[in-house]
Amino acid sequence: MSQENVELVQKAVAHFESLAPPDWSLLHEEIELYGHDLLDAGPYHGHEGYVRWLHDWLDAWSQSRMKAEEFIDRGDRVVAVLRVSATGRDSGIAFQHQNAFVYATQDGKVVRIDYFNSKKQALKAVGRAE
Repeated sequence: MSQENVELVQKAVAHFESLAPPDWSLLHEEIELYGHDLLDAGPYHGHEGYVRWLHDWLDAWSQSRMKAEEFIDRGDRVVAVLRVSATGRDSGIAFQHQNAFVYATQDGKVVRIDYFNSKKQALKAVGRAE
């Protein structure tokens, strides 16, 4: 099952990287998304919450690009490490940073996504040291 989870997350990340509309066949209808990069950001719930998170994230950038670097199998969770290149919409400042997502899966769908500012934070969240 673990390899299936990695493949599911790889598909979800590839779709996310393309900035195409969400592929709902990969995401549970009660999906939860937590952005650990902003202290005041609440959780996002369901498909509507997922879309709201995408808009909140994308609205901050005049341009952005993501590329998966690594997938780390943790059974029912998969850490996806991405390289993000973006330019701030208001500041015009360009940057490149490594971020990580922890994807939790259940019954062949993604049920939860946790967004972290670093691979180290994501690995700590799944109980694994870097």
